[in-house]
Amino acid sequence: MTIDEDRVLPNETAVPLLHCVSPEETLAFWRALGFEVTYEQTRPYVYLAFHWSGFDLHYARAPKGLDPSAETTGGCLVMVDAVAAYHAAFTEAMRRSYGKVLVKGLPRMTRYRAGASRFSIVDPSGNTIIFIQRDEPAEVEYGGSKDLQGLARVLDNARILREFKMDDRAAFRALNSGLRRHGDDAPAIEQGLALAGLIELSVALDEPERVPDWGSRLQQLPLTAEERARVRGAVADPAVLGSWLPEAT
Repeated sequence: MTIDEDRVLPNETAVPLLHCVSPEETLAFWRALGFEVTYEQTRPYVYLAFHWSGFDLHYARAPKGLDPSAETTGGCLVMVDAVAAYHAAFTEAMRRSYGKVLVKGLPRMTRYRAGASRFSIVDPSGNTIIFIQRDEPAEVEYGGSKDLQGLARVLDNARILREFKMDDRAAFRALNSGLRRHGDDAPAIEQGLALAGLIELSVALDEPERVPDWGSRLQQLPLTAEERARVRGAVADPAVLGSWLPEAT
């Protein structure tokens, strides 16, 4: 086969070039998630290349003074056919390498709700790699139904804040105040989802003071086996629910 040098062919490959603040941390993180290091150079300048499945991530030196904690570094999109399988693979890798799913600080992975079409991994340098289902609807369902009332509406609002606006603090406040206002009159499943969300967000925000109280309330709810599974599936790492809602045996 000969290469046609006289015309542009629609077979290009674009590889994201991300900023790297710490080569050591970047190498350790992506190796922990199962990525192959295809190129590694730290001197005289930084250049790292990683490969996993069918895509690549490349890194170069970050601008002087870049603060990873601001999470304004940059990032890229990874378009996939079935996003859930990717989240499951990275969840397994994190548990194997770190003993838990990383849900706070840097690096971390955002939660995945069953049926969602995207999730993100934030690397040690504050880059956000967003995995998006290729056939995601042009009009994404953001919630906000006017038909919802009480705690159901609070849960819907918290989901918008967390999954689309990426604002854990605002989601925490919404759930905390909403549970106080509507919790006593809400069905057990809605209370369970709110409590699980508060526990998960408290861990993510590194504010675990009230987690035992919420866990005790969760443990006392009269949930069916199906509802218990639904509550466990609402958090990225069911292990954060501890002994309050163990997996059914």
